[in-house]
Amino acid sequence: MAPSQQPLTVKCPNCKKPVSWTSEYPFRPFCCERCKLIDLGEWAMEEKAIPGEPLTTENDADDDSFFQ
Repeated sequence: MAPSQQPLTVKCPNCKKPVSWTSEYPFRPFCCERCKLIDLGEWAMEEKAIPGEPLTTENDADDDSFFQ
């Protein structure tokens, strides 16, 4: 990066703290590991989701018969 250029700065998706897109922030776009793990937990608990219809796969039909 040229000396006159500043690194990209984004807001942490969790706490909104400014994060420079440099090696100084190894958890980017998160400001720290704690914010990264909070976000991961929200996805795991299905508090966050990508909007749209759920996708079905060929294995979905087979999975249902396992529990019957």
